[in-house]
Amino acid sequence: MSKMMKQMGMDMEEIDADRVVVEIGDKKMVFENPQLSKISVQGQDMFQLQGDYSEEEDVSGEDVQLVMEKTGASEEEAKKALEDNDDVAGAVMDLQ
Repeated sequence: MSKMMKQMGMDMEEIDADRVVVEIGDKKMVFENPQLSKISVQGQDMFQLQGDYSEEEDVSGEDVQLVMEKTGASEEEAKKALEDNDDVAGAVMDLQ
């Protein structure tokens, strides 16, 4: 198959990646031990990613600032409270 790809002007390279993070808005898709390939066709590069992933949600910087202002907590404390709660109000209540 690789010989046929070369004849068509395609080159495929396996990339030894330990972890790949894809950011989509305020969420992240985290691939641990992924299978990552780079495919070059006529000067254009494409990437193929395979593997199991987990989703992580980022804490908004605005939410962190708001919790810090309302409670006097440090940035680390505010982030942890927001991660432990579903909303800003819950984080503020936990820190007061």
